[in-house]
Amino acid sequence: MRRRDDDGSAVVEVVWLGILLLVPLLWIVLSVFEVQKGAFATSAAARAAGRAYALAPTDAVGKARAEQAARQALADQGLSGAPLTVTVTCASAGTSCHSGGAVITVHISSRVDLPLMPEVLGGDKPSFALDATHTVPIGQYQEVE
Repeated sequence: MRRRDDDGSAVVEVVWLGILLLVPLLWIVLSVFEVQKGAFATSAAARAAGRAYALAPTDAVGKARAEQAARQALADQGLSGAPLTVTVTCASAGTSCHSGGAVITVHISSRVDLPLMPEVLGGDKPSFALDATHTVPIGQYQEVE
């Protein structure tokens, strides 16, 4: 009876084990990077939108400029196609959000799609929801034209 030897099978086992462990680890790392990129983008979008709204001459113009600034901030981080919701609220003693002493709060909602995940696994592509808020106070004393 001839004995079979196991020379060379350890390399095959190590390669398969490495592949089975590295592929999920690679996906996790790529997903974390994508979510972090989205978090930076939404934070920058909230800041930019708040500033754009506060510097606008009227509330209507401020809303349009806030949305444009938020879209530009997302595009700067490589998320130009990401969905975006801009919500502006203000606490003001006057009639507009631009009166002295007003406090403008901008809330940005968006999401990033997780990489390397096909739509077959769950209908839509898996995604991670992100949001950010920025508050801008309007000074008590303002220049009047």
